[in-house]
Amino acid sequence: MEINEKQIEIYFNKLWPLMRSITGEGVRETHKILSELMPLKTIEIPSGTNVIDWTVPKEWNVNEAYIIDPNGEKILDVSKNNLHLLNYSIPFKGVVSKAELEKHLYSLPDMPNAIPYITSYYKERWGFCIEHNKKKKLIEGNYNVCIDTELKNGSLTYSECILKGKRNKEVLISTYTCHPSLANNELSGPISVAFLYNLLKEMPDRELTYRFVIIPETIGSIIYLKKNRKKLVKNVIAGFVITCIGDKANYMYKRTREKNTISNRVVEYYFNKISNNQTLILDMNFDEYKNSNINQSQPRIINFFPDNGSDERQYNAPGNNLPIGSLMRSMYGTYPEYHTSLDNKEFISFKKIHEAIYTLYDICKIIDNNIIVENTIKYCEPQLGKRDLYPSLGASKDTNKYVNAIMWLLNLADGNNDLLSIAERSHIEFETIYNAAKDCLKKKIIKKR
Repeated sequence: MEINEKQIEIYFNKLWPLMRSITGEGVRETHKILSELMPLKTIEIPSGTNVIDWTVPKEWNVNEAYIIDPNGEKILDVSKNNLHLLNYSIPFKGVVSKAELEKHLYSLPDMPNAIPYITSYYKERWGFCIEHNKKKKLIEGNYNVCIDTELKNGSLTYSECILKGKRNKEVLISTYTCHPSLANNELSGPISVAFLYNLLKEMPDRELTYRFVIIPETIGSIIYLKKNRKKLVKNVIAGFVITCIGDKANYMYKRTREKNTISNRVVEYYFNKISNNQTLILDMNFDEYKNSNINQSQPRIINFFPDNGSDERQYNAPGNNLPIGSLMRSMYGTYPEYHTSLDNKEFISFKKIHEAIYTLYDICKIIDNNIIVENTIKYCEPQLGKRDLYPSLGASKDTNKYVNAIMWLLNLADGNNDLLSIAERSHIEFETIYNAAKDCLKKKIIKKR
């Protein structure tokens, strides 16, 4: 499947208007649209279900929500912007004074023209989010408030899709659909993942199984781990949470809790390849990174931290310890537009999302092709010429690189090294090492472990 930026924009436009939260019809409609791109299996978990230390909340849906000022003007309306309503607001209808209304208004004084995204999942309250400049202009008098929402015993929706390979070992790709009308910190993730599925579906000789998980953040990954933990711990060898992947910064990767995982190794190798070894390796916690002035034009890798983040915190929790990192561009919580109405279509780049889809595909290809190999001929180099693996007229520049790859491969094929470690040590591109390995496997001078 050839993917272009226009296709990405079409699906963005379909998904953008939907009111999403951790539950509700907007989430179901989002998954229905994504299922046009990948065969999702959707699961519903009833409200009130106990999940380890959490409980699935009531389902939340919105009919309408607005405020009419003393002059009869509708000053806030959720139909104009989903962010105007406090996410998970309880119903409320009534006439209130300006002083009373202001107790239920949320704004950002340091970003006066932005609507904040605020949630109240686990404490019942009503409220609206408003631009601070607009809040300052509210006049004295009575305001007509209407919040027609419903909190009911319904269910929480999540979806999965399993793309079978030759082996049961898995790469897990996780993203979330629980934020309304946020472009980078929401839609860039599921759109990238859905199109990635189509590339992986057509990958020739796909070895590994790919598990795609689309969930509400935090509570969704906890539910998914509760239901699938044993097989995930048994089979998942690598994986990534995909979030904030659509802005104009270079890539950033948050490592898994255990450092020496295939996820970490492949991303570091790939980042160094695309940046000519200019990747920044950062040993910082979240606050240190947020308050730094790190150059975002270079790829960045940061060590795992649990004090902020997305679902990688649950996947890496004790007892799970899955090798799941987080791939993004600008890190959540560190760019000014984050969780505001400024994280919109103008903030992201469909070109960058398109690029990210193919980056994810390249990373998955390396993981899929990475094998451990062992020599079948011990104690010396095999005679390559009689196997048509060595040029009979002497090496040209073109053949030198290939022969060098074979020599490195044969020397390090001791049953302990994988192809990635051979590429890292030899400074020869992984693809060249892999192609050399395919030829040597055909000639039976190495074998797969």
